[in-house]
Amino acid sequence: MIDIINEQAEGAVLLDGLDDAILGIVEEFGNGRRILYSRSKIIQILCERDSMTEEEAEEFYSYNILGLYASEQNPVFLDIILDENKNL
Repeated sequence: MIDIINEQAEGAVLLDGLDDAILGIVEEFGNGRRILYSRSKIIQILCERDSMTEEEAEEFYSYNILGLYASEQNPVFLDIILDENKNL
């Protein structure tokens, strides 16, 4: 999967150790392609991998992941799925 990301979203910021939380690649006019991560999956990974409580994982996510600015191709995060049954 990382090879596909490197090919399709060259220069996009990848978060170390959170590959399992990747949902896809997004694009926006005027910006390069970016990696879309699942917020809930990141929280789950932090709890399981790093033995954090959910509260600790939420705080870590807010300050260290969501608050990260590494480049214009920063990752983006999906927080809420409005309609899981909607065909895209």
